[in-house]
Amino acid sequence: MKKISPLLTLLPCLFTLILLSSCLGEDSKGQLTEEQTFTSAQSIYVNAVSSLYSYIGGTSDSEGLQGTYRGVYDFNTFTTDEAMIPTRGGDWYDGGFWQNLYLHTWTPSDASLNNTWNYLFKVVMLSNQSLDIIRNYSDLLTASQQYTFSCEVRAVRALFYFYLLDLFGRVPIVTDANQQVGNVKQSNRSQVFNFVVSELQEVTPYLSPDHSNLIGNHYGRITQPVAYFLLAKLMLNAEVYSHDDWTSTPKPDGADLMFNVFGKRMNAWEACVAYCQELDVLGYELENNYANNFAVQNEGSKENIFTIPMDKTLYPNIFKNLFRSRHYQHGSALGFDAENGSCATVSTCLTFGYGTDDVDTRWHSNFYADKIYVDGQPVMLEDGTQLEYQPLDAQLVLTGTPHEKTAGARMSKYEIDRKAYSDGLLQNNDIVLFRYADVLLMQAEAEIRNGNSGQNELDQIRQRAHMSPINATLDNILDERLRELVWEGWRRNDLIRFQMFHKAYEQRPQLPGEQNAYTSVFPIPTGAMSLNKNLTQNPGY
Repeated sequence: MKKISPLLTLLPCLFTLILLSSCLGEDSKGQLTEEQTFTSAQSIYVNAVSSLYSYIGGTSDSEGLQGTYRGVYDFNTFTTDEAMIPTRGGDWYDGGFWQNLYLHTWTPSDASLNNTWNYLFKVVMLSNQSLDIIRNYSDLLTASQQYTFSCEVRAVRALFYFYLLDLFGRVPIVTDANQQVGNVKQSNRSQVFNFVVSELQEVTPYLSPDHSNLIGNHYGRITQPVAYFLLAKLMLNAEVYSHDDWTSTPKPDGADLMFNVFGKRMNAWEACVAYCQELDVLGYELENNYANNFAVQNEGSKENIFTIPMDKTLYPNIFKNLFRSRHYQHGSALGFDAENGSCATVSTCLTFGYGTDDVDTRWHSNFYADKIYVDGQPVMLEDGTQLEYQPLDAQLVLTGTPHEKTAGARMSKYEIDRKAYSDGLLQNNDIVLFRYADVLLMQAEAEIRNGNSGQNELDQIRQRAHMSPINATLDNILDERLRELVWEGWRRNDLIRFQMFHKAYEQRPQLPGEQNAYTSVFPIPTGAMSLNKNLTQNPGY
């Protein structure tokens, strides 16, 4: 990032302000009172609105939507047929945590699951506090400022409720900052879904139409395009999110689920297409080069819709995904450390056509495979041989195998920031959360599910990749989503929608009793249930 808008000059202060605001009610010498903190519209915006965005990224396990360990991203990626973190001798067993993710043998008592729940609800409660602040200091705001500030906070809260809905299904809807934890009622999944949709529909007209991935006054914020993307994703998954008895009754039909969208009555698939088309109107398009979206300086992407701003000198957000995937010697050759962990599954490699004469062009953008070179020089192992990743040898337990330390294709998606700090964890590449390519694939899928073609949208994705056309079928869409969006944290969401997440795949057998898809939502954490006796466990756990 080279140029920073006036608003962004406030961002380095946000993390201090968050700590400050958490102490506002304490009687301690040297601390500002609430009245001293909220003195103008700008101070209210910085403390009550902008401060929430510091939680989109993270620095600790289970916090941040992507970039850290054992949180939202890992629960959506390493539970699927896309990727795994094998046990490599004495490395990466970690009490069986990563094996449990892949095998779906997690339990309600898992600490990381509880920490993820706490992280998501923490931002919900902070949002509620922010709404109180905006109301309490309304005399410092114009009517327009009060409403637009509130709408943006509600959009942030809806974003975090989207992830709570997707991960846990049945969660409490909390809109009051003063509500006691033990008194919060649990809502059915369809109620949470309708709440998130309603909130986004109501606030979106009052959000800025700016592209939030671009440097400017709305950089890193939730704007109309971000909200439209979320609404499209909600509509595409409406059958899943409207299904309250997912282990015992047939799911509803998206063609029968009706919504009011832009003054018209539409079914779920039509609504998804309508929201996708709004992103066309707002000027998004595919980058000519797929890799541009993940470059060190990717803030100018025409395709990225919502990102986690990264700047090694301004923000503490970390990105550990590359770090944990590369072999130790690979990291060393780049001037960093590495953890030699995560890799693609064999089925992912085969979906990309690895080992055939028709390898997808996106393979080399997304994976390190075969013999590895850095700056034209071979990366050498301690035994004097060249580092060579073995994509088709990936197994969940590699201990004692010939390629214990080298099996599996490794993550390569983001351009390496050779000037990154902290072993590459503090990089300048913004972390991509929502992307226009996903919009095209959502629209194609929704069209097919509604009895239409979807071919045009799929063709655009294939053409950009310089790959030959394929028929727009649901099976082909699912495979194309893997090829286009690998390592972006959407695979679990996709597999559930296609009713495949709970089935056996590759090295994962179906669990006893899992044929009813109970693992399509995670259990309500034991820690949460101990604090709130109103919560009941999700079926199957």
